[in-house]
Amino acid sequence: MINVGVDDDLAVRVRGLRVVRGAREVLHGLDFDVRRGIVTGLLGPSGGGKSTLMRAIVGVQAMVTGTCEVLDLPAGSPPLRRRIGYVTQAPSVYADLTVAENLRYFAAVLGAPRTDVDRVLEQVDLADQRDQMVRELSGGQLSRSSLAVALLNSPELLVLDEPTVGLDPVLRRDLWSLFHRFADAGATLLVSSHVMDEAQRCDRLLLVRDGEIVADETEAELLARTGTPTVEAAFLALADRLESGGAA
Repeated sequence: MINVGVDDDLAVRVRGLRVVRGAREVLHGLDFDVRRGIVTGLLGPSGGGKSTLMRAIVGVQAMVTGTCEVLDLPAGSPPLRRRIGYVTQAPSVYADLTVAENLRYFAAVLGAPRTDVDRVLEQVDLADQRDQMVRELSGGQLSRSSLAVALLNSPELLVLDEPTVGLDPVLRRDLWSLFHRFADAGATLLVSSHVMDEAQRCDRLLLVRDGEIVADETEAELLARTGTPTVEAAFLALADRLESGGAA
């Protein structure tokens, strides 16, 4: 991929991004930016390309063309490995280790300070579970243990793929509060979800449908432009326009 130049205000800059899987094009020439220091929501239905896009940004997706610059470097550049935290939909910790053992292992792999283990346990409120086996954790604790791994080395960019899926409303609220604390401390977050009401927790929205960006704006701008009361209604209105041959 081509380096497109430095912009201190951008964490991610994407131009003409395409991904092909087999004979099918999954992402269709995407253009968008992700601003530093805010929470950007990547919203859309399952199967629309959100996870593929996140993997392209992190640098682990095959068959990518176009330009994707992350923290002023081409996506996948080795120096980015310690500057990006990535949480996949599937748990990224080992079930047969304790929470602390997982964190010590990943800290060693990443070259993170050993003191990071205690720090991230406090950040995700798992200090009391540090010696508990991962297989014994609740769903919310398991999500937070994966998030703790991503927080090692204090990454500048956090890419979180459906981090609140399946969690109860209280845990969802607590995680979103945590995400905003990271942003307030200077981190950039790109958070995906298929739950449209999570849009109100984001500073900016990227709506994805069938491998295309159909909106790139704030919630207020989106609702005003579409004349709808909710993001879900706005998404459906945009989908209807596209299906009738109009522009989003």
